[in-house]
Amino acid sequence: MTTRSRLRPEQRRHQLLTVAAELFAAKPYDEVLMEDVAQRAAVSRALLYRHFPSKRDLFAAVYRQAADQLLVETRIDPSSPLLPQVRAGLDRHIDYFAANRHTVLAANRVLAGDPVIQAVVLDEMAVLRERLLGTDTLGGIPAELVSAVLMSWLVFVRTLCVDWLTKETCSRGELRDICLGALTGALAPLMAPGPLTAPFPGAGQSGVQ
Repeated sequence: MTTRSRLRPEQRRHQLLTVAAELFAAKPYDEVLMEDVAQRAAVSRALLYRHFPSKRDLFAAVYRQAADQLLVETRIDPSSPLLPQVRAGLDRHIDYFAANRHTVLAANRVLAGDPVIQAVVLDEMAVLRERLLGTDTLGGIPAELVSAVLMSWLVFVRTLCVDWLTKETCSRGELRDICLGALTGALAPLMAPGPLTAPFPGAGQSGVQ
């Protein structure tokens, strides 16, 4: 009996997700076959399908795992300055998008109409919005209004980043600064003058005014 055969179900699932994540990142969604995942993981197709009944189910689990990990890596300290934390969070997300281009395009283009995949996307954005709402920086603004602004901004970031993956019309730094500038610009009319409404460091240095 090999070490692989002694894996517990949760270990086997993790192994399959790791292999699948590598394949979905390396190739377009339509080119990834369940047979490839099973072969790479050294398991039978029957065992793979026992854990994930379809390729869509497998992809959804991969994308959910990635979203959960990004949320862990981009926590926000409500009492600390907001802009540096948003900047770091944007950098982390853009790094993931660039390293997993095919995965991100599959979730946002190929499977854009799939309710399961879109639930993963919307769940992550909802958590990010709640984290931003909970910061001291945004205190004093009517919650319903700022919530709508933040969700609209998150949709903007998602749309712009997906477009950047297909065309790469600017650098990563420019992409991040455009996203950050969109947030400060959207919130400025709602806030008293302060660090969040002032031009952020680096603005205008990459050709973006």
